[in-house]
Amino acid sequence: MNALAATNRNFRQAARILGLDSKLERSLLIPFREIKVECTIPKDDGTLVSYVGFRVQHDNARGPMKGGIRYHPEVDLDEVNALAQLMTWKTAVADIPYGGAKGGIGCVPKELSLSELERLTRVFTQKIHDLIGINTDVPAPDMGTNAQTMAWILDEYSKFHGHSPAVVTGKPVDLGGSLGRESATGRGVVYAAEALLNEQGKQIKDLTFAIQGFGNVGSWVAKLIHEIGGKVVAVSDITGAVKNQNGLDIPALLSHKEATGKLNDFGGGDVMSTDELLTHDCDVLIPCALGGVLNRENADHVKAKFIVEAANHPTDPDADEVPLLQILSKKGVLILPDIYANAGGVTVSYFEWVQNIQGFMWEEEKVNRELKKYMTKAFGNLKSMCQTHSCNLRMGAFTLGVNRVARATQLRGWEA
Repeated sequence: MNALAATNRNFRQAARILGLDSKLERSLLIPFREIKVECTIPKDDGTLVSYVGFRVQHDNARGPMKGGIRYHPEVDLDEVNALAQLMTWKTAVADIPYGGAKGGIGCVPKELSLSELERLTRVFTQKIHDLIGINTDVPAPDMGTNAQTMAWILDEYSKFHGHSPAVVTGKPVDLGGSLGRESATGRGVVYAAEALLNEQGKQIKDLTFAIQGFGNVGSWVAKLIHEIGGKVVAVSDITGAVKNQNGLDIPALLSHKEATGKLNDFGGGDVMSTDELLTHDCDVLIPCALGGVLNRENADHVKAKFIVEAANHPTDPDADEVPLLQILSKKGVLILPDIYANAGGVTVSYFEWVQNIQGFMWEEEKVNRELKKYMTKAFGNLKSMCQTHSCNLRMGAFTLGVNRVARATQLRGWEA
């Protein structure tokens, strides 16, 4: 089952729980607009090469559409569609005034020079500039893109529409980006985990953590948990995995990764296989990397009592049916779903957009304080839906998001 089918299934289950009208349900599922463009650029050697770019704008009932742009060889319309729809529910769960969108270009960014990436980004922006905008659709960075990519989009867009810093978020701070944006997704994951653990009468400082993925999100999660006093006992990424049951020295590990580019050969821990991390002995497992890593093969061996989904779809969409959930629930495992847990990034993107529109920038302390407020409030609302509908955390999040979008759609007069 692909990501789109899994997202659709979760949406339909939420719609049934909420008792939505079948016509309204169908209307909410259909994307507002799907865009496919050919981006042809000259390479540095003078040859021409063409890439396919997508932008799916899913829903704008609650505000401008919002979502990242990813550069990855496996970008296709199905994936972009699923992620755009997920953004609609995610922004509603976080209660920020956005709809959902997503974009991407099918390419291998590491195989392109900086100037080739710039040309590709500018051509893509030229093709979609009249379909994005401050009050229409606000892109952001995603896998394979970064603040520099957003700077190019801002510059190219501004050639057509005048200076418009609020057209993208995740920009460099020098161009109107928000302080605290780099750490936002990881910080949001920690605030989400804190909310769940507090509700269970537990605290981060008393627990052990295993973190899969040590990129931007995973490294910030590890750093913040370490600062709070929690023990990060295992960490992995594509270069390898390390463990130390007494707790890894995260600042030293970050320095080692920066110096060597890999986790292996770190003196403060023992080497382990990357597959072993998911079943490592810990209280809280936080997958921060790829989708589909938790499946029927390894679910029975998961030792963590809490799983915080920092990545998108880390629970295999096919395995996230009854058999997998039965395995994990019998073991007493609580899963905090991605649709809520990794909403910190889009929440601080919203703060950036607000700052750009006001022309008034916030201190980083205010950004972090507001983020904690939004994540904590969203968890309370999610739990209320769980109690009202007697459902798990994933369905609590989906019913919360879908209900808000359905209500906004009805209030606007969707059948008119």
